Amino acid sequence: DSSIDPVGACVGMRGSRVQAVVGELQGEKIDIIPWSPSAASFIVNALQPAEVAKVVLDEDAERIEVVVPDDQLSLAIGRRGQNVRLASQLTGWDIDILTEAEESERRQKEFVERSTLFMEALDVDEMVGQVLASEGFTSVEEVAYVDSGEIASIDGFDEDTASEIQTRAREYLEKIEAEHDAKRKALGVKDELREIPGITTAMMVTLGEDGVKTIEDFAGYAADDLIGWKERKDGETKVYPGVLASHGVSRADAEQMVLAARLKAGWISEDELAAEAASADEAVGA
Repeated sequence: DSSIDPVGACVGMRGSRVQAVVGELQGEKIDIIPWSPSAASFIVNALQPAEVAKVVLDEDAERIEVVVPDDQLSLAIGRRGQNVRLASQLTGWDIDILTEAEESERRQKEFVERSTLFMEALDVDEMVGQVLASEGFTSVEEVAYVDSGEIASIDGFDEDTASEIQTRAREYLEKIEAEHDAKRKALGVKDELREIPGITTAMMVTLGEDGVKTIEDFAGYAADDLIGWKERKDGETKVYPGVLASHGVSRADAEQMVLAARLKAGWISEDELAAEAASADEAVGA
């Protein structure tokens, strides 16, 4: 009922309801937090009374970055980290808290790193590298395959400049691909792994370093092995990184990769897969 204030209803007139519960719990402090279907809003509510300036969510990893004004950091974290720890426990998300100054410093560091990457990969001067970084390009791949008009439209650039930059970007990527391919061959990783949709040569190198060389080897993975998993114990969350965590693989992608490998390895058949899907649909319908 939108006309009812849930927090006020729990607190009661002059705090009578909540104080009665506090009394029963021998003075235990109680925070009453409005629930929200939006993870960001729920987490912001859970961190009150600290003010939040900005949030950035990573839904696949269930991690949120919260940016607070510099003078709100200690309030958001709480004594000995109690406030952020309870908020994380309540919401089920890992919470990283940064001040606005720390976020600004990190953004500047990322800008310098991207500028340097473009300077080295594209063999351009510092000004061009900084312009590409300031225009929002984050990787050489993005520069190589974006519509050339986006680069040509940058102030001071033209079509010839865009064409030259993209040519250099593609040549760089081809060089890196060749290096990865040579490394994965040296590790004994078979060509057949390319048959798994989504697998790149860079991933094949990482898999080879983990001892995986064939489709059958890959089929032995679970999705958690690829993207990582979390375990919560005694109110603390421990994160275990997956084999392909550094490659930005989502859980849905990981599940599809493992499924494709098991199909190709003959561990399951298309008919069995269809039967499982039908059974799941029936269960949902019921």
